[in-house]
Amino acid sequence: MMVLFLVSAALISNSSSHGNLTTESPAPQGSHVLASGLVTSLLLVIFLLLVAYILRFREQRKDLVTSVDKKLPNGFLEDQEQTVVLLPRSPSPSKRYFPIPLDSLEEEFRLRMADDGKLFREEFNSLPCGFGCGTFEEASREENREKNRYPNILPYDHSRVLLSHIDGYMGSDYINASYIDGYREKNKFIAAQGPKPETVGDFWRMVWEHKCATIVMLTNTRERKEEKCYQYWPEQGCWIYGCVRVAMEDFTVLVDYTIRKFCVQHHAAEGCRPPRLVTQLHFTSWPDFGVPLSPIGMLKFLKKVKSVNPAHAGPIIVHCSAGVGRTGTFIVIDAMMDMMHAEGRVDVFGFVSRIRKQRCQLIQTDMQYSFIYQALLEHYLFGDTELDIASLEGHLHKLHNTHTNMDRVGLEEEFRKLTNVRIMKENMRTGNLPANMRKNRVLQIIPYDFNRVILSMKRGQEFTDYINASFIDGYRQKDYFIATQAPLAHTVQDFWRMVWEWKCHSIVVLTELKEREQEKCVRYWPAEGSVSFGDYVLELKRDTLCETFSIRDMLLSYASEKQTRLVRQFHFHGWPEIGIPSDGKGMIDIIAAVQKQQQQSGNNPIVVHCSAGAGRTGTFIALSNILERVKAEGLLDVFQTVKSLRTQRPHMVQTVEQYDFCYRVVQDFVDIYSDYANFK
Repeated sequence: MMVLFLVSAALISNSSSHGNLTTESPAPQGSHVLASGLVTSLLLVIFLLLVAYILRFREQRKDLVTSVDKKLPNGFLEDQEQTVVLLPRSPSPSKRYFPIPLDSLEEEFRLRMADDGKLFREEFNSLPCGFGCGTFEEASREENREKNRYPNILPYDHSRVLLSHIDGYMGSDYINASYIDGYREKNKFIAAQGPKPETVGDFWRMVWEHKCATIVMLTNTRERKEEKCYQYWPEQGCWIYGCVRVAMEDFTVLVDYTIRKFCVQHHAAEGCRPPRLVTQLHFTSWPDFGVPLSPIGMLKFLKKVKSVNPAHAGPIIVHCSAGVGRTGTFIVIDAMMDMMHAEGRVDVFGFVSRIRKQRCQLIQTDMQYSFIYQALLEHYLFGDTELDIASLEGHLHKLHNTHTNMDRVGLEEEFRKLTNVRIMKENMRTGNLPANMRKNRVLQIIPYDFNRVILSMKRGQEFTDYINASFIDGYRQKDYFIATQAPLAHTVQDFWRMVWEWKCHSIVVLTELKEREQEKCVRYWPAEGSVSFGDYVLELKRDTLCETFSIRDMLLSYASEKQTRLVRQFHFHGWPEIGIPSDGKGMIDIIAAVQKQQQQSGNNPIVVHCSAGAGRTGTFIALSNILERVKAEGLLDVFQTVKSLRTQRPHMVQTVEQYDFCYRVVQDFVDIYSDYANFK
């Protein structure tokens, strides 16, 4: 640019002097020729400089495109998870990042997250991409090209998984899959693309031939209307894929993942081989964009994978869509957790650099890269807090008999860790809008935008889609609960609009209308007969008083649709505003009654509220999820259950007494129902 400025200045100067000559006296002919030649030369220089500048700009743009868009043909990186264009590769790829001791991990994570994750992006962009680490000859052969889901995500020849050769079929030993090392275990994993319709037979042949007992699936079959992976298993019964017979044996659906068990048998000319059990663990909670909000679900999932995989089985097959982004993320978390326990440090940069020599582009975005650190920090700070029923009594004794400040197992210390869960005020924009502020009972308890309950907008009325309510996950089902505040006088109609629009049939009330002479909840149901709230009419059909709670059956009708629905309200009476219920049996009974009602009414969201919709509401939801898991698995994790709730709505389970109550109710449950599997 400086050269262009000097050339322009020279032209102006020459033009000015030439003008002066013509006004004063005619110049000799030779000087005209000289001036014209100078102008022509300068114009030529400018032209050449402009051409050079344009070519250089285009080359830089080409580098940017190849470093970003080369990843996938049909969009942006794997699974289109990045919403901004990645920076080009670091100009100094030789920059090293050294292993991090565990006692420095929290500080290093905080530094990297500062300035919108700038240092994480720099570290990620310094990783070697791996393209120069091998050849792709087999993957590029004409007969194999259609087997690749994405033409630029290919396995290296030196680390690809080989299938047995089938006579008469060129390329029959090829599948888009690569061996990947674990922390210290060679070829611990097979990283694969999601099967296509024409490669399902090859996929199951790989499972059989390499004696794989565990499949980890990290994508849904379709996301944003695009096929990410062909459904390569039967929903029921059995399917035959080539020479492999796959029969569905059992499946369990949980909130973050589904477990499927298959009986797999090989049919060959020499006869059938003995069948094998293959378990697929399908993580279903990875969002369409980015990474999970919290690593809690992924850490639980990883632990389950480790417990399910037999000791002497073949490699664990891990796949997403392309087999590099989410797949790499899972593998790195597994390896770094092993390193954490063995060496007391982690080396994410070094490990990713190493496994990219086995399959290029493992870990595709800086968001995935920082998520790895987030998961490792979560595990380091909070550890494994899962218990089995047999160890509950001993754990409770330890929690209640630890008084020293230095001991980290006391109840107060365990609860204090929960209070460190950051309240994401930047995600409360809707509830903090001036038009919505008066709809909030307590200004500190406002739903997050990412999981708030949205109402239909009233025609011509802005901000009518807001109610102070949050969707909360259950043990088996996303958005199983709606945690909300007790209605105010001017929000009752919104409350019933929410119940109607989200087809709720169960309402749990954990507060009295007045407590300590203060109004805690407006009466939003009829004491008898019928009552109207705007377009909604409620008719009380039955009011039954049980030992610790009332059950009210009401008919809800909406004038515009001329329909009625039965809504059952469960009103718990034994919970003071300050403190906890006197025993756990009443809570166990009401949870059982609500679950029975849900099974009969279609499992739409359960509305739960106290006064502000956080303390008692959170405790009820936590106990519902904890007891459901105890019945299903004989396991509980009070700490992580409550921590997960706090990432979904602020201040869930507000006091250490409420937190302790969760433990005590589980103990009461086990004492009352020693054969807890039969509890319905």
